[in-house]
Amino acid sequence: MGYAIAEAALASGHKVELITGPASIPSPRGAEIVSVTTSDELHDAVHRAVRKCDVLVMCAAVSDYKPAARSGRKMKKRKVPFALKLIPTRDILASLSQENRDYLVVGFAAETHDLKRNAQKKLRAKNCDAIVANDVSSSETGMESDENEVTIFFRNGESKKISRTSKKNIARELVKIIAKMWEKSLTKKSW
Repeated sequence: MGYAIAEAALASGHKVELITGPASIPSPRGAEIVSVTTSDELHDAVHRAVRKCDVLVMCAAVSDYKPAARSGRKMKKRKVPFALKLIPTRDILASLSQENRDYLVVGFAAETHDLKRNAQKKLRAKNCDAIVANDVSSSETGMESDENEVTIFFRNGESKKISRTSKKNIARELVKIIAKMWEKSLTKKSW
């Protein structure tokens, strides 16, 4: 979804910095690519990027947990049970400044149940300008599919549903919606 949004933004004439982990699809031509492999690298790259962006779209599905320790060597198989200790990863979206932001923040909420309630809660808790929510409980849409179906929840309480279609179509629609949001934010600042 992130690559589709980047491609749609580039096609609309926007400058794009794409922060990406390893991917099996080619990077969008024309985007400035920042490669990361860990959630900590992603955190740092996002905090560098927001210093110079107008809009931040956070659609990465970062794991909520990571191993507490790393081993520089292969762990040999044993005949006894093994438990892996996990610790929470940093919440990148929540870590962004909540005061006097000069950029819009559009987050994503991948949900398996209570989509509207969970997405609206995340919208408020993470101080986003909009949340794009999708139900990932079905294998026909979402993360491993070329199609998706989303509902966008806005800070003012409104919402907009984009019915099931290709991720490229959703991305084009999202870029239009985000561009309108940015234009409205500029109008408010000029008063």
